[in-house]
Amino acid sequence: MTQSYSYSSSPSLLLLLIMSALSSPFLIPTSSLFSSKRTHLQTRKSCASIFVASPLKMSISSDSNGPQSRASFSGLAPLEAILFDIDGTLCDSDPIHYYAFRELLQESALQIGFNGGVPITEEFFSQNLSGKHNEDICYVLFPDWDLEKSMKLMDDKEAMFRRLAVEQLKPVNGLHKLCKWIEDRGLKRAAVTNAPRENAELMISILGLSNFFELLVVGSECERAKPFPDPYLKGLQGIKASPNHTIVFEDSASGIRAGVAAGMPVVGVTTRNPETLLMEAGATFLIKDYEDPKLWGALEEQENFAASTATT
Repeated sequence: MTQSYSYSSSPSLLLLLIMSALSSPFLIPTSSLFSSKRTHLQTRKSCASIFVASPLKMSISSDSNGPQSRASFSGLAPLEAILFDIDGTLCDSDPIHYYAFRELLQESALQIGFNGGVPITEEFFSQNLSGKHNEDICYVLFPDWDLEKSMKLMDDKEAMFRRLAVEQLKPVNGLHKLCKWIEDRGLKRAAVTNAPRENAELMISILGLSNFFELLVVGSECERAKPFPDPYLKGLQGIKASPNHTIVFEDSASGIRAGVAAGMPVVGVTTRNPETLLMEAGATFLIKDYEDPKLWGALEEQENFAASTATT
């Protein structure tokens, strides 16, 4: 797997930015709703800050959340690349993350006084933690703490996640079917994640996809993590793909916003997060998993469109 690299001065990334601007736009129930004041998240400077993109328009008929909804990828033909998030997109990892967060915060309640010992809820996890970069999570959970201190707690949480993932992590239904379809067509592919590299590489290995991805992009190794577009732009640059011929698969609002801001259509995978949250973030359409007929109908139509265009 190719390592990600520095790109802050790359002319080709600037070109991608301009192209994007032009083309875009568990499982433990609890009864207590955790409340936390929101704070301004740390802002990193980036060469990607010169534009605000809107979702790439694609033809969608009926209600995008309804059983009769249908999306078309024909505008992307010929399809060139697929970019995947990891947590919740390749695998249903959110229940493990939620459990690790809940247990660690409970164990530490006496020492840190977190939320008066009241456990976080799944709703709070989905809306405030899922898909976010650990530094940003620190500002949500511990707004008054020194970042180094809060990141130490995040490191402990990630270590717990990795111990649990070895035995509990499973792929999203239909994942390997889609991966074979991608390989058979020689499409470029990359994994783009806000997870720590150690977590990302472990999950990819457990899923048997170490040789599938050409590139792994980690949010903390970019100027800015998701929901900013930087990780996806870096992925496009690394595999030399155009945003106009690339599809993104994501399960979180944060990740969807990042893909949309990078100028690509994003398919929302409804593993755990609320459908309304994903659509509001800009998902082109939603699928339950990679066996969803909606997805395969769109992929088949895209192939047919590309073939007909090539013969005319």
